[in-house]
Amino acid sequence: MSLRLWTLIMLLFLSFFANAQKVVNGKILDSETKENLYRVEVSLLNKLSNQPVDKKITDSLGRFQFEKVEDDYYFIAQKAGYETKIVDKASEVFIIEMIPVSNTIAEVVIQSPSRNIKLNDGNMVMNVANNKDFKTSTHVLEVLRKTPGVTVDQEDGIFIGGRISPAIFIDGKPLVMSAQEIQAYLRSLSPEIVESIEVNTNPSSKYDAEFKGIIDIRLKRNGNLGWKGTYNGSISINKFNYRENTFNTSYNTEKVAYQIQFGYNEGISTYRYNALQRLANTNVMRTGTYQKDEARILTVQTGIDYRLNDKNRLGFTLRGNFRNSDRMRTGSLYTTNKNETQLVFDTGSENPIDYIQDNYGMTADYTFTGKNFKLNFLGNYLSVSNKQKDDFISKDLPTSALLSYWKSDLLNTINIYTAQIDVTQKVKNANFETGIKYSDTNTNNNIRYDTLSVNNQFTFDPTRSNKFSYKEQVLAGYLAYSQKFDKLHINAGIRFENTKSISNAFSSDSIVARSYLKWLPSLSVNYNFNKSNELSISYSRKITRPAFSQLNPFRFYFSPLNYWIGNPYLQPSFTSQVKATYRYKNWITSLSIGKETDVMVRYPRYDPKTNVLEYLGTNLPYRNFANLEVSFPVKIARWWNINTQITGFYNYEFRPYLDEVFALKICNYELRLNQVFSLPKGYTVNLFANYESKTGNSLYIIKPRYTVDLSVQKSWFENKLNTKISYNNIFDSYDQRVEFRHKQIMDNRFIHWWDSQRLLIAISYNFGSSKYQGKEIQRSDEENRTR
Repeated sequence: MSLRLWTLIMLLFLSFFANAQKVVNGKILDSETKENLYRVEVSLLNKLSNQPVDKKITDSLGRFQFEKVEDDYYFIAQKAGYETKIVDKASEVFIIEMIPVSNTIAEVVIQSPSRNIKLNDGNMVMNVANNKDFKTSTHVLEVLRKTPGVTVDQEDGIFIGGRISPAIFIDGKPLVMSAQEIQAYLRSLSPEIVESIEVNTNPSSKYDAEFKGIIDIRLKRNGNLGWKGTYNGSISINKFNYRENTFNTSYNTEKVAYQIQFGYNEGISTYRYNALQRLANTNVMRTGTYQKDEARILTVQTGIDYRLNDKNRLGFTLRGNFRNSDRMRTGSLYTTNKNETQLVFDTGSENPIDYIQDNYGMTADYTFTGKNFKLNFLGNYLSVSNKQKDDFISKDLPTSALLSYWKSDLLNTINIYTAQIDVTQKVKNANFETGIKYSDTNTNNNIRYDTLSVNNQFTFDPTRSNKFSYKEQVLAGYLAYSQKFDKLHINAGIRFENTKSISNAFSSDSIVARSYLKWLPSLSVNYNFNKSNELSISYSRKITRPAFSQLNPFRFYFSPLNYWIGNPYLQPSFTSQVKATYRYKNWITSLSIGKETDVMVRYPRYDPKTNVLEYLGTNLPYRNFANLEVSFPVKIARWWNINTQITGFYNYEFRPYLDEVFALKICNYELRLNQVFSLPKGYTVNLFANYESKTGNSLYIIKPRYTVDLSVQKSWFENKLNTKISYNNIFDSYDQRVEFRHKQIMDNRFIHWWDSQRLLIAISYNFGSSKYQGKEIQRSDEENRTR
């Protein structure tokens, strides 16, 4: 055969072979909701050998791509909670719909929901992305409200395990921000970009000893090259409106990830406070306060994450948060004699406030990863400046005569520096971790009061003015060990923290200096019986240092005769806790028992001569506590999911007060019911109800309360546009009513009301040209928290 003929045959063969291969682009959806499925494992196999050829993981839009696909290949798609899907033949572009796993029991259709909950070293991990429970949530704060074990109050305060304020982590790193900045940041995160939330109610020794609890929010990783963006906007409608806007954009190359975020919120919120205070044989006082806040908040953040090579990564983040609030607080003070038959005085007050907060933050993060070795450096700087000007005007209402007029001018600055190094070394099947951290906090507070004198001029008021500074340095280190023995996993650690602090109350010429070293151990044991059953038992010892506001001996006024004041002599408290957690499939039960010594609390003191009610800070000898929590999801039908959480609390505190000792056992419970209905045409309806029973402490009773929220969600244009509408606190029933227990001492009752009954309309839109999958880029939000 001639050379030309052989050449022609080879060219025809190669041409046929090339034509037999193709590029396949696929997409995977939930067969019921038509939502994109994230992190589905798609395998490409050879029909003749049944051996895998390639494997892909779907991105956040449910997409995957294979190159060089031949006709004798087939596909298998697998994801926990869904039936395995086999596709024998596929075109260049095709869609796979996966069916959720279900089981039929007798005559009632009770289906096992997909596994959205799991345990990680005894900590509950809740999937957020593609979780039906959170589809109607507009931001991460609303997700946390529905997360088992987490409570978010009317002022967006976050608590776990009763009333513990947790540290907020993003991708394993703590947020170093002011409390208000953390709230604004979490409100800017939509549920669609969150992979999971881990709730750790008993952190080990590798974490800061003041972290009694941790909420770690894991964001989705974007491995696609190119740029993408998201806009989130919402408006809350009540008597007044509040608008929130956030724009996120990122650009990824093979080595560098760039990120920019802008946010602007503005609007009006209101608050009411009513109180009754009466002591035996004294006047009866009724206080009413109405507060209207008009706020404007601007947030800017930019970051770069640079992968130097396969072993080295470097990241930087810069951010600013600027808040301006015009607040008007009006009040009334109606006082009668002890029999309430004669008016003593009836006064009204006006308190206009101009408040400005400027925050600046900077983070540097470096990671080296070698074989069985990892080193990480994290450095943070946070600067917070608070400026506030108040006018306090008091008048006699019957005559309109001016009773008093005083002004305040506040400047408060906070500077925090932190640096830490963590090293991990794996030796066979054991992990050894060690680290060291240094933090330096410098807080200064200067508030000046001026009072209108009889000659109609403002003069300096030294009785109310205050200058206070607080400096704290903490040097900490830890050593941790973990190892797996088949089904048994052990974690043990020891941490030391050396604290040096000095508080200086210049106005009273009082200096309090402290220096103390504490050793804080931790231990956890986890045992996996099988895929459906696991048990975890852990122990830890924690320290809680008094915050600046608890130490600063200046007056924070609720009204001219009602205020709280700090105590520079407060001691840190220590908590020892044992926690046991058991998981059976999606049912999780946890029990925590512990004791806290030198508990920091506030207590009331009423002066019958001046009618002043002040709240002072002190340390209690101890308190014992226990929490029992059960959470379980049930799928009644394919279109109806219910997630239930029942939590019981026990608290016993030893409280000396006014030459008496009060030691009461307080038991209460909380019940949550989160129902999700998946309706035709892609609509999702969420009905959320929360009930809190009567609770309190040795001095106060907190009355029961409840709330009910209703929300609807719908996605459009292949999930690029997401629309949500909610009616929160439908019955306006979530105010807080508090009453002093011991009427023989004092009758003190008060009500806090926030305008949480609102109609909320929100949209989010995803856009960009990010299409091609590159190497996975390690991403972490370089943000940390402030005390």
